Amino acid sequence: MELWFSEPHTPDVKLSIKVDRQLYCGESEYQRIDVFESPEFGRILVLDGYVMLTEKDEFIYHEMIVHVPMAVHPHVRKVLVIGAGDGGAVRELTKYPEIEQIDLVEIDEQVIQVSMDYLPKLSCKLTDPRVSIHYEDGLKFVRSKEEEYDLVIVDSTDPFGPGEGLFTKEFYGNCYKALKEEGIMVNQHESPFYAADATACMRAHKRIVESFPISRVYQAHIPTYPSGHWLFGFASKKYHPVHDLDEERWMNRELETKYYTPRLHRGAFCLPAYVEKLLRKVEVHG
Repeated sequence: MELWFSEPHTPDVKLSIKVDRQLYCGESEYQRIDVFESPEFGRILVLDGYVMLTEKDEFIYHEMIVHVPMAVHPHVRKVLVIGAGDGGAVRELTKYPEIEQIDLVEIDEQVIQVSMDYLPKLSCKLTDPRVSIHYEDGLKFVRSKEEEYDLVIVDSTDPFGPGEGLFTKEFYGNCYKALKEEGIMVNQHESPFYAADATACMRAHKRIVESFPISRVYQAHIPTYPSGHWLFGFASKKYHPVHDLDEERWMNRELETKYYTPRLHRGAFCLPAYVEKLLRKVEVHG
């Protein structure tokens, strides 16, 4: 008998992936967690029925959420990562020796445990001595921080359930406050393609634009995410994501990446016309 995992992307569209077996199924205080093994995408982490990542295409998401701000900000020492219990963003950050501290804030301890048990390719750097794991609500954690971080990465789930508070104006305002005067915030920005996702995307963009003087959106192609077209937000107090990109400095690091390059970095900020139109609707300035 063939087993298939299906995720609804809209009431009329589903993504189906053939799976060999279910490796884990559990219910945490916050959500249902599943891990599947598949022939095409390797292991798949699913939260409340939605694909969070697959081993085959996770590198795209994690490289783009980390290396874009790291190639712009010249001296990142202290980083706050909110969500990201799978460890993928932390894995990419630990490639930078100058980073001294990474605070990982994940509300659901079980997500981290499951990732360490079943997703070693992602969670392999969660034990790095520079990483401190805080099991608490990111919204509450960031409230008490002031001018503390060079970079904040918001690697949240979708804007409902446990991740809902990470899409509010209050949250983005607190992230602004938690950043030093040259700080950058990046976040996953949803997909612009299907109507419900586009609405969430516009809502998040509006709130970020209201909170930061520099706010831009960039894109990546992630096969297992709805429509495959995914957006990220880049918000900053000082640095522009393209004008302040230091290509030479980043290339001299000789980091090994499978998706990110400085050339692609520039191109990622060139958005399709329909996405530009979508974002313009909610931009009140800059």
